[in-house]
Amino acid sequence: MNAWSIAFSPPIPPWAMIALAVAALAVVALTAWRRPGAAALRALACALLLAGLADPSFVQEDRRPLKDVVAVVVDRSESNQIGERPQQTEAARAELEKRLAALDNVEVRTVETPRGDPDNRGTQLFAALRSALADTPPERVGGAVLITDGNANDIPASAAALGFDAPVHVLVTGHEGERNRRIELVEAPRFGIVGKDQTIVARVVDSNDQGEPARVTVRRDGQTIATLDAEVGQNLQIKTPIDHAGPNVVELEVAPVKDEITDRNRKAVVAIEGVRDKLRVLLVSGEPHQGERMWRNLLKSDANVDLVHFTILRPPEKAIDSTPINELSLIAFPVADLFGRKIKDFDLIIFDRYSSQAILPRFYLDNVVAYVRQGGALLMAEGPAYGTPDGLFATPLGAIAPARPTGEEFDEPFRAAISSDGAKHPVTRGLAGGDADPPAWGRWLREIGGEATGGATLMTGPDKSPLLVLNRVDKGRVALLLSDQMWLWARGFDGGGPYLDLLRRLAHWLMKEPDLEEEALRARASGRDLTIERQSLKGEVPQATVTGPDGKTTTIQLAPVAPGLSRATLAVDEDGLYRASDGEHVALAVVGPQNPVEFQDVVSTPDKLNPLAEATGGGVHRLARRADDPVTIPRVVAMQPSPSYSGSDYIGIKRAGASALIGVRQTPLAIGFFGLALLLGALVWVWRREGGGARG
Repeated sequence: MNAWSIAFSPPIPPWAMIALAVAALAVVALTAWRRPGAAALRALACALLLAGLADPSFVQEDRRPLKDVVAVVVDRSESNQIGERPQQTEAARAELEKRLAALDNVEVRTVETPRGDPDNRGTQLFAALRSALADTPPERVGGAVLITDGNANDIPASAAALGFDAPVHVLVTGHEGERNRRIELVEAPRFGIVGKDQTIVARVVDSNDQGEPARVTVRRDGQTIATLDAEVGQNLQIKTPIDHAGPNVVELEVAPVKDEITDRNRKAVVAIEGVRDKLRVLLVSGEPHQGERMWRNLLKSDANVDLVHFTILRPPEKAIDSTPINELSLIAFPVADLFGRKIKDFDLIIFDRYSSQAILPRFYLDNVVAYVRQGGALLMAEGPAYGTPDGLFATPLGAIAPARPTGEEFDEPFRAAISSDGAKHPVTRGLAGGDADPPAWGRWLREIGGEATGGATLMTGPDKSPLLVLNRVDKGRVALLLSDQMWLWARGFDGGGPYLDLLRRLAHWLMKEPDLEEEALRARASGRDLTIERQSLKGEVPQATVTGPDGKTTTIQLAPVAPGLSRATLAVDEDGLYRASDGEHVALAVVGPQNPVEFQDVVSTPDKLNPLAEATGGGVHRLARRADDPVTIPRVVAMQPSPSYSGSDYIGIKRAGASALIGVRQTPLAIGFFGLALLLGALVWVWRREGGGARG
């Protein structure tokens, strides 16, 4: 393809040319005033002079036509995978590419939107369109065709924002009259105080409400805690108790209705991180001793601990002293409050070398037993009195103690050792120095002989006698430490030991911290990876069954990664709630956002994209009216630039007419001496004519 034009290359700046032209006009005007007959000749002379200075050239361009670029954007979002939409999308894509290929001089660029939505931005149709045309000049774009359910979340505010002047056509999947009932989160708290309620605000939305009741089921960690009636379109406030520290997975599910297109958004999941406010700890020291300060310093060093500490100064042998209790202390020991009315306010009770000293009658010790059985936590750190008739084992607490005294006492240096169960238990697994043989920590100087009666023995003393025993009692937990020598680690005796880690883990296990459970199945999501962990003292390497949001199950084999801990990672491709089960435990994990934008509205619609399509001259067409109808796409025609490129049975592609320059030939019209001679000759001729006219 050739194109011709005339180019000018004056040797002087444009402003000089303009100045000369103005001067020439002035000369011609003056001549016309004084000598009208010579004005035309002088105008011709000035024009020839200016034309010569402009250095005109004849330019011939050799151009190659470029193909018109048409972008085809295929919606692969999860909402466009519902029902018949994937099949419709594939059929439309194949037929559209075939028809576009039949057009002359058209380049088709097909791009797909991502399947997942890790950033919770919804369907990004126009981001995909921009990527398809990123290296294409706007003048080459012949149009764009979007195959989608119509639910795009990045629709430009105007046609000008597209960056090209060509039609945008939309082929809508799905069918007319679709219905979907979903539950939508309005307010979803991220954190909650353990033991208190958090309020979730949700709303039931129905695209075609026909008056059916909306029944919402609320589950926490897989267990149903409430069933509520809701009005469609109205906010529903759901109070959820935060039962434990760590993730509390709350699932909201609205009952299904007839003929809805999907059940994926009938559920909403909220993961509320349970945090403890102030840990209220009651520490009762039976007598002053070296370890008392260790307990106090440890608990006072934690800003989250609210410590109530009493030390009984009267030794056991003075228990029968007739001096009234209220005269033995500056501040009366509030037994009735602490072990009566307010005992349930404490998260943990610690008896440190306490023995029966008439301070706590059996009635209050019965209260402690009831407190534990109802979910409380008790730590007993025992000294020599434990094996005597005055020891705690001889009180009601003996019924929940995990070891009974044998009457022996080992008063010799020894190194506490991690037992086989202790190597697997989160409380003692991985303690610094515990893996060595003998353990690389300091010696203790005394242990109280005992025999475990239940639970798990995590640490042992001389002759593998139980040293630290943990047990569950009904809903609560008890820990028994059969030595009063841990303070030696705190003082650094013989190298010291990891007393801080051990006691903190122990306290957190007693208060049911999920990460320290000895028998547990855990699931956590990181991006598209779902990690399943099985913590157990049984030594088994189990399998786990994972159920996805779509109901499909996958069985995976866990592999040991540490004593008592097995793990496996599964790659998943859908957002939503995943359930993992080993036949005994269930764990929940949420992949992706809690309230996904992609599923907030899944009913296919032409309405959202129609204004933009019309503004570009394009159109919106449904591929099928009913779910079982075959896919029908309009004819594809090539059109010259026009205000409209769409009709009831066709879509048009704009002929952009772009070309690429491959060569230029330039021929000067005023060529060197010939041009100068021609100009001078013309000037002489004009002068002679003007002179002759003047003589005549």
